Amino acid sequence: MLRTPVYIICSPRPDVGKTLLARLLSEFLLLQNGFVTAFDINLREPSLLDYLPRLTETASISDTRNQMALMDRLIIDDRVAKVIDLGLHAFDEFFKVVGEIGLMKEAFRRGVEPIVLYVPDLTRPAAMGWKMLQDNFAGSNLFMVDNEHVLFGEMPEAFAGARTLKIAALPPFLKSIIGRKSFSFTQYLRTSKDPSSELHQWVRANYFSFRDLEIGLRLHG
Repeated sequence: MLRTPVYIICSPRPDVGKTLLARLLSEFLLLQNGFVTAFDINLREPSLLDYLPRLTETASISDTRNQMALMDRLIIDDRVAKVIDLGLHAFDEFFKVVGEIGLMKEAFRRGVEPIVLYVPDLTRPAAMGWKMLQDNFAGSNLFMVDNEHVLFGEMPEAFAGARTLKIAALPPFLKSIIGRKSFSFTQYLRTSKDPSSELHQWVRANYFSFRDLEIGLRLHG
């Protein structure tokens, strides 16, 4: 990308596949660019740090000092893609700080491209969280993540017209495989002897989706 991308993966709801998406995206960016920095803002296990400890730093927004330390890292145009796994307990406070300091506009002014990947479920709080993002960060790169494990192929009315990133469902036995903390998506692609297998095709499809997302941002940037 021409700008340094900062991916904010978030949801106000539990168990929607947020950390799975952060893992996938971090491994894709590492494969594509050779480097990536991930930030884990979570209060519960498992978290991104458990899966990608060599790529991930813990971050906190519990006080002003920690908030500013994180925000300062996010507006550096160093060509190193950033991925934030934002825990649900930090969702409201994070975007409150982002709005108060004008992070989206300041980041863009400095050559940084914030991209929000919002992972909803079918509940009212998920729809309200999306409306908050639309109301407060109009003009920003907001994407709704359609995780088939969570939405079951149903598109909630609140997300009509949203730019969408789709994550297809996997059968339970494959979900258990990718849930292992030692599992690497990129390593699996490199070592799998059957590129036609469902898991191989699933990982490739997600990597292609990330590539297409970046191309779309570059074209509209």
